[in-house]
Amino acid sequence: MNPQLLKLLALNKGKGYLKAEVNGVGEATLYLYDAIVSDSYWGGITALDFIKELSAITAPIIHLRINCPGGDVFAARAMVQAIKEHSSKIIAHIDGYAASAATFLAIAADESVISEGGMFMIHNAWTIAGGNAKDFTDMANLLSRTDQTLCNEYVAKTNQTEQQIKDWMDAETYFFGQEAVDAGFIDSVADIAPKNSINWDLSAYQKAPPINQDQEPIQTDKPYPGPDREHLTEPVNATESQDNLPNLKRKFALAEKPPA
Repeated sequence: MNPQLLKLLALNKGKGYLKAEVNGVGEATLYLYDAIVSDSYWGGITALDFIKELSAITAPIIHLRINCPGGDVFAARAMVQAIKEHSSKIIAHIDGYAASAATFLAIAADESVISEGGMFMIHNAWTIAGGNAKDFTDMANLLSRTDQTLCNEYVAKTNQTEQQIKDWMDAETYFFGQEAVDAGFIDSVADIAPKNSINWDLSAYQKAPPINQDQEPIQTDKPYPGPDREHLTEPVNATESQDNLPNLKRKFALAEKPPA
């Protein structure tokens, strides 16, 4: 697993959940309040679990409530396809965070709403690689192609220029509330504050703004590209993460996965 995604899961272990509720006649709610993963051994919500919950809902209107720190891009792709194929009208509500892969779900919905203090973050794809020079060249090419597909979807949703989207992705850019609407990612700002809140630890990202229990999100008149946080976050690299993976597991109280 990508070491940065592993760190994101470890830092937020036990905080999230996936839950469906019937709201009455004609409406239902599905809460995606966790990281997106391909395998839930480390925690998070898999595409399979999400799709099962979504597919079981027959209400004409589904409120998809999102408070998600991001996760696996391809698992998110599978979730997006299920959203697009569902016969119900799906309204995405960003209650807290829609970071990284979670942004695809928000823009795939028929309608999207963000809370006044909600956050929408886009960045370039992550991965981990090993091998020879050709292997790394091939992986860099795959990452570039992945970034381009993400950029294309953001352009289609926002009508921003491709260069603008790429600049925002390169900078790991955070949009708060109205900023996400002004940029074209989200349709409107919610009139009512969400009832639920989870303060995700986003320090696995390089430029996460200082959001915690005691400090409100930074509000600006421009998207927040984040500070240089090298002195604030523990560096993660492929070599270190592979060599120290057993220590990381013990550090975050994660057991060794049993052999298949």
